[in-house]
Amino acid sequence: MESSKSDAAKSQAVERFLKSQNNFLTVKELVAGIEKGDPHFLAKAITLVESNLDRHKEIATQVIHQILPLTGKSIRIGITGVPGVGKSTFIESFGKMLTNQGIKTAVLAVDPSSNVTKGSILGDKTRMNLLSVDPLAFVRPSPASGSLGGVANATRESILLCEAAGFEVVLVETVGVGQSEYLVKEMVDFFLLLMLSGAGDEIQGIKRGIMEMADALFVNKADGDNKLMSRKAAQAYRNALHLFPAREDNWTPIAGTCSAIENTGMDKVWHTIQSFKQHQSDNKWFEKRRKQQAKTWLLDQLESSLKTCFYEQQEVKENLDSITDQVINGEKTPYAGSQELMSLYLSGIKSKD
Repeated sequence: MESSKSDAAKSQAVERFLKSQNNFLTVKELVAGIEKGDPHFLAKAITLVESNLDRHKEIATQVIHQILPLTGKSIRIGITGVPGVGKSTFIESFGKMLTNQGIKTAVLAVDPSSNVTKGSILGDKTRMNLLSVDPLAFVRPSPASGSLGGVANATRESILLCEAAGFEVVLVETVGVGQSEYLVKEMVDFFLLLMLSGAGDEIQGIKRGIMEMADALFVNKADGDNKLMSRKAAQAYRNALHLFPAREDNWTPIAGTCSAIENTGMDKVWHTIQSFKQHQSDNKWFEKRRKQQAKTWLLDQLESSLKTCFYEQQEVKENLDSITDQVINGEKTPYAGSQELMSLYLSGIKSKD
């Protein structure tokens, strides 16, 4: 009884806060708008989940909880590749192909944030002129803000909101920064890697780590004089993919070519994704992977919460700089310093009890 009263009081407090804000609506209004597929309400909700304010996070949590039964029905596609590979152009071309077929498509395009100024370009809407104004599309640029893999911390919640708004395909564009793209793999159903031809040895270095995660690999910009070279690069990738160990889900990654500028190969990409989903559904791997992702999400959130709690502890705040200086000056080992901070943290918790 006490718990239900507490929840009701918290909900009322959230509603009062929302009503006092000109830019935000009530939880009930947000949920109703999202259920109707209204992009205005969807954008407002994503703004809340991206906010670092505790009050906004509390509101976002309530919205997510209420729309949860409406989620899970889309195909989530991660798209990555080195800078300059043409990810945004590809997404516009691919997205338009989908909307032309009547498929509602959401794009969560994560722009790079500066490590120095923390600023973000947020230029994807200007690069996707046609898709941005398509009534069956929703394009949301979000700053990466230094999060692992170039994906905004709230991307998972944003995916759920887009699904609740009725989007059948959710595309997640990443910065394409290397091995940290593992984070993307853990939140999407299908992982598409875009590559370029003539960019050095196609199967060496950091590319191999990402290639091993890819469900399909397409060489973009296969147009003009670059067609032949792109086909050769795709064949090289195809040969390399066959050398990798067999996957648990028994899927054999596809390698092909496409041109976002000429709108060629988009149908092959979509056919590959549909074949993949059918394959994963037939062997029950699709549902299994979704459950694994939910578990990973829980553990990631727990780790994030513990980290925040640790650094906000008063005892840690008061001693962090001095212990850090001792480690930097060689007066203490990093291990000893971390143990001391942990002891301060735990003693702080006990003193509150």
